Amino acid sequence: MTFSCLINMNNKAILEKANAAVSSGDNEGFLAFCTDDTVWTFVGDQTLRGKEAVRQYMAKAYKEPPKFMVAQLIAEGDFVTALGTISMKNDAGQLIDYEYCDVWTFREGKMAELKAFVITT
Repeated sequence: MTFSCLINMNNKAILEKANAAVSSGDNEGFLAFCTDDTVWTFVGDQTLRGKEAVRQYMAKAYKEPPKFMVAQLIAEGDFVTALGTISMKNDAGQLIDYEYCDVWTFREGKMAELKAFVITT
């Protein structure tokens, strides 16, 4: 997909396509929707700076593709908020369920920043 094609998509559609990629195990496909200087902040936990840091996080956290369900997507200007549930395996291989609220900031048709609020359910 070319950059000009991405600009023509709305931000909600971009996030939906990125989520579909990660759900199918295509982390690189997901990262194609992120800016090179993307910043991911997991509130109360850690901050990842740059696409390579996110790539390393995904390789560790998503050994198996996460299972998630987006309940709501709310878009306003350069922001998309996603509310939903996600299930991922921990280091011991146990499936853990979470509720999340992700606030994405978009820049020029790409995901530039994530502020994630995630709690175990």
